[in-house]
Amino acid sequence: MGKVTIVVLRIVIAVALLGSLAVQALIVPLLWLDLAEEELWGRITLVSLVVLGVGTLQVFGVCVWMLLTKVRRGSIFSESSFRYVDVIIGAIIVAAILTWILAALLAPGSMAPGVVALTGGAGVVLAGMALLVVVMKALLRQAIDRDAEARSLRSELDNEVI
Repeated sequence: MGKVTIVVLRIVIAVALLGSLAVQALIVPLLWLDLAEEELWGRITLVSLVVLGVGTLQVFGVCVWMLLTKVRRGSIFSESSFRYVDVIIGAIIVAAILTWILAALLAPGSMAPGVVALTGGAGVVLAGMALLVVVMKALLRQAIDRDAEARSLRSELDNEVI
């Protein structure tokens, strides 16, 4: 991965993280005030879903940032990379579950059925993304194994007299 790509991706992640902090600091309190006429349990649930959903995005961004650091250092093919990949998978799964909870909460109300279906579908897409990252994790495992094998073969060749 090129240096320019890493820099651009870091800029995107930084802007997204700043935006998510703005959502938590500015939009969430306004959402709480907008829901003043709703029942307390509904307000708490909806605001909690938003805060937790934004939190999953923040966790995802930080983990991708850490993986980019490993790419830049040339240490991405190491066991420690799996910690970040596992957290990314968990964050995406939590986001999918939160989305399905939101769809379930919207269903009995006056919300249009299409909106509920779209929300549920977004949860399915998120679950699919988690599965995609699981596949990518398996590819990372294979790459690490091949890298270790190549190092071993190079070491054997270096020790042989030709």
